[in-house]
Amino acid sequence: MKKKLGNVLFFFAVMGLTIILICRNHDLGKVVRAIQNANMTWLFPAALSAFLFVFCECVIIWDLLRLLGHRTSLLQCLSYSFVGYFYSGITPSASGGQPMQLYYMHKDGNGLTDSTVVLLTVAFFSRFSLTIIGIFLLVFFNGLLTQYFQGYYFVYWLGLILNTFIAFAIFAVMVWPKMVRRVISAADRLLVHFRLLRGSAERIQKIESVVEDYKGSVQLLVRHKKKALGLFLLTLFQRATLYVLTWFVFRSFIPRGGSFWTVVLLQAAIYVSVEMLPLPGSQGISELLYRSVFAPVFHASLTPSMLVVRGLDFYLLMLVGMIFSVVRFFRTKKRAGSAGAPQAEDGPSAAG
Repeated sequence: MKKKLGNVLFFFAVMGLTIILICRNHDLGKVVRAIQNANMTWLFPAALSAFLFVFCECVIIWDLLRLLGHRTSLLQCLSYSFVGYFYSGITPSASGGQPMQLYYMHKDGNGLTDSTVVLLTVAFFSRFSLTIIGIFLLVFFNGLLTQYFQGYYFVYWLGLILNTFIAFAIFAVMVWPKMVRRVISAADRLLVHFRLLRGSAERIQKIESVVEDYKGSVQLLVRHKKKALGLFLLTLFQRATLYVLTWFVFRSFIPRGGSFWTVVLLQAAIYVSVEMLPLPGSQGISELLYRSVFAPVFHASLTPSMLVVRGLDFYLLMLVGMIFSVVRFFRTKKRAGSAGAPQAEDGPSAAG
């Protein structure tokens, strides 16, 4: 609980600092009026795109669980996705989402091993798709990146390198588990030798467990190649929903002109840049890049459009994710209390 409280406080500290930096030197009344004057017709598909992002992950989890023989409902899978989004948003580098998803999946009767395999497969699809998008932009639209990112081009390179490293690490564990196990064990012994880490048999066991779990993901993907390809394409579509969201917001503020592909590709590049940085919800850096990259695109509507985009693609989903997380917490607590309640020796149980 102390760790969760610390993550929440850190999240709000970063959010507060971000709001202060955004509002500094701006006429808030003018910004509010600009948002009120925006074409609300375009904001509906923008909000729909945000929810579609989470729903796509829900479908991927649901389909993978069905492949493993679990008949989990779409509503349950939607709760896993929103809970994961919320806890990823309040933890650095989105590190807290999957552990909480695994916890609730197990509480719903899905085996720990199968649930882990599903979440690791989702993580692989997510990292790999972002890496593919990042390399695609670098190869075919490098001129666009250098033109709009200018002094922040190094942030794009940093984000791409981090994503590529994580994607390659996951791929290596899945394809060459024995080699990875030996490399990690050797690195662990080296760190212990130089007293940078304490020797721990438990840590080695956890490493072995993770490698075995990824082996299960490989077996799942190999057994269902066509399904795996379809779910990967769905992951690419899931990514695209947030990129298109910015175009809808653009149209709500600027009815005519502008290039659809410029807006979408620049937003994709921003996500590649910030997603793996150690800030909860990539707050601060996302807004900084948006203001720098989109300044020549949105002009006078830059700050109002940024508030709307971040409000829809992050804070709105965080709010819904928080609601799902609170409901899941109390339902799980109530279920645990009912299961542990003493029952009479005669007569039906409480569950009956």
